[in-house]
Amino acid sequence: MANLPQQLNLDMMQNRWASILNPIVSNPVNNSLILKDVQLEVGANVIDHKLGRPLKGWSIVRKRASADIYDNQDFNQMPQLTLYLVSDAVVTIDLEVF
Repeated sequence: MANLPQQLNLDMMQNRWASILNPIVSNPVNNSLILKDVQLEVGANVIDHKLGRPLKGWSIVRKRASADIYDNQDFNQMPQLTLYLVSDAVVTIDLEVF
């Protein structure tokens, strides 16, 4: 019985740590990849995102020319494997996928 307060204290600390760390660990940005030198053509581009799971989001981290780029992911037939981007110019980008 003497260990009961100590065990309750440990349980409370573990619950507190979990409430702090779980949102950080489960944030998809923490499991992102940087795809370097992705070459986009004018129009539709299908990129293998290499995540091994459905894509949660993406961000351009480097763009080497002026281009308007948007996704057409709503029409992607294979979101677990690819990202469907549309560009209005030929451009090379580095892309963060998560």
